[in-house]
Amino acid sequence: MIDLMPTSEEEAAVIVRAQAEAGRPLAICGGDSRSGFGNAVAAEDRLRSTGLTGIVAYNPGEMVMSVRSGTPLAEVEAALSQSGQMLAFEPMDHRPVMGTSGEPTIGGVFAANVSGPRRLIAGAARDSLLGVRFVNGRGEIIKAGGRVMKNVTGLDLVKLIAGSHGTLGFLTEVTFRVPPRPKTERTVVLSGLNDADAANAMAAAMALPVEVSGAAHLPLTVTWKFLAGKLPEGEATVLRIEGLPGSVDVRIEKLAAAMSGLATVTRLEQPESSRLWQEIRDVLPYADGTARPVWRVSVAPGTGHQLVAALRLEAGVDAFYDWQGGLVWMRMEAGPEAELVRRYIKALGGGHATLIRASGQARAVTSAFHPEPEAVAMLSRRVKEKFDPAGIFNPGKMG
Repeated sequence: MIDLMPTSEEEAAVIVRAQAEAGRPLAICGGDSRSGFGNAVAAEDRLRSTGLTGIVAYNPGEMVMSVRSGTPLAEVEAALSQSGQMLAFEPMDHRPVMGTSGEPTIGGVFAANVSGPRRLIAGAARDSLLGVRFVNGRGEIIKAGGRVMKNVTGLDLVKLIAGSHGTLGFLTEVTFRVPPRPKTERTVVLSGLNDADAANAMAAAMALPVEVSGAAHLPLTVTWKFLAGKLPEGEATVLRIEGLPGSVDVRIEKLAAAMSGLATVTRLEQPESSRLWQEIRDVLPYADGTARPVWRVSVAPGTGHQLVAALRLEAGVDAFYDWQGGLVWMRMEAGPEAELVRRYIKALGGGHATLIRASGQARAVTSAFHPEPEAVAMLSRRVKEKFDPAGIFNPGKMG
């Protein structure tokens, strides 16, 4: 595969025009930390964003940052940390669970709409995105949105690009909100709840006026893998509180008191709390060095445990829950069982199942992304044709 690595937006546009005229498809790539994710891409040339680096504009007082798409995520987070700010959506690092290397880029984060545990209250990556610059399939440089949320038409286009996995355009610059980083955090741990009772407990906690910023349930099969086995004995339902120290102290006590009638309650202080949520974010239990299939399933919070229970009647499944039970991480013990997984999701009211990891053989016969209803699929094809009429961007990636 030939790597094409432009160092300017204009150079990227020239490359795309030449490829479109020659009918040569392009695999769109950032730091390659999600290598192999999605369906196989039918392209011999790879267009990489890693030559487009640097912070374009950042005034902490405005709480907005503009960055070239190939800038390493670590560089962005370091600059934000110095100013006491953060990416609100807590992006996951896919490298441990996928067994990849490379360096995650900020453009890749938004292209894949990567979000972590705080999505529960902060929204997904796309909800922080204010503006984008990208090259479309004609080699035209397009700007959408800006540094404030004013342009409604542009904002819709911005949302469309986020999560498109490089199939609509080659991102060159992103502009996004950067709120203050909480001064401290603590976590309440409820021990011994089964999956169904944990779902009810998380729902009760989210209804309290204490601003829970993370709610996850870790069954017995995975609890020993978190914090090097130092969580209290039994299943762990974990609830995070963030903010100013005095406020966190008051809210954590209110939360603990409200939950004390449901289970044994313990607390984690900041260092352990921060480490735990990073391990939940990065799906540590399934970063096992194998190619056993891993699914990322999004369903209604009250149905996640029902899905897992139903699947266990027919397949070997290990699972844990984030987003109040609405995000289910599942590792299959044999094949992906895609038809079975998606059939039960539909039966339980709908949702999405994305295949994050699998062997090459399994990927070849399994659609990584959840099938779209025909009306939505037709609309997606029409949008793709408008952005990329020659079909050169990541052909086959999303089906």
